[in-house]
Amino acid sequence: MTEQSAPPVEALDRDVAVTIDDDAHIAIVEVRRGPHNFFDLDVLTRLAEATEELAQGDTRAVVLCAEGKNFCAGADFSGRDGELRREGAPHIYDMAIRLFEQPLPIVAAVQGAAIGGGLGLAMAADFRVAGPSSKLAANFSLLGFHQGFALSVTLPLVVGHQAALDLLYTGRRIDGETAHRIGLCDDLVADSEIRQRAIDRATDIAAAAPLATRSIRQTMRGPLVEEARAAMVHERAEQERLQQTADFAEGIAAVGARRPATFVGR
Repeated sequence: MTEQSAPPVEALDRDVAVTIDDDAHIAIVEVRRGPHNFFDLDVLTRLAEATEELAQGDTRAVVLCAEGKNFCAGADFSGRDGELRREGAPHIYDMAIRLFEQPLPIVAAVQGAAIGGGLGLAMAADFRVAGPSSKLAANFSLLGFHQGFALSVTLPLVVGHQAALDLLYTGRRIDGETAHRIGLCDDLVADSEIRQRAIDRATDIAAAAPLATRSIRQTMRGPLVEEARAAMVHERAEQERLQQTADFAEGIAAVGARRPATFVGR
């Protein structure tokens, strides 16, 4: 494999690295903000750019992964990594939808935690590989917040409506074994084998006829793009409304203080 430099803004190269295996026709796209890999507008922009650029070449499948302890702990609302918007720049969900629009199959290697928006990022992939120590949660309700990143669509599509309600209402964390049992991840392997299994799955996909694979993906996932776009419009509106509430302030404060939140319903 050879590492490809990320264009064109050098500052973004430190956040996302692309490694291409020309023989296997796969690419590894790695978020490099370990150990927790919080994302912001820059990271999602770079991920979108990277996958779109790869689709213009000979790459047929992508492994989405991250360095360090956790796959992605979502947006860090306490610092720059929680930046959802920037004056004069697109909203973070304008970048997120591009991950749904790009044509390459994506396999996510989910080590450690995939929390909140981090789970949304994992769900934008076609497949997910996890291990027994993986921790997945749509913890928005525990922040006094509405889910985002199109989880309103992707979560029930994968695990079913009732399981999605349970995860969204409670915000509870589940481990890799539970995630595999309910269909939230497609492969469950030893923690040390997560990335390699994701590479193997991507390699299997890339061995098929590429034009056929893209055509099949468009048929099977094409409607998801419009559903995800509409979902994120609604999710964004609800998030912005709830960000003005006392419960949201309490949820964020509780997380920062590592204590249970006390919500008052206003």
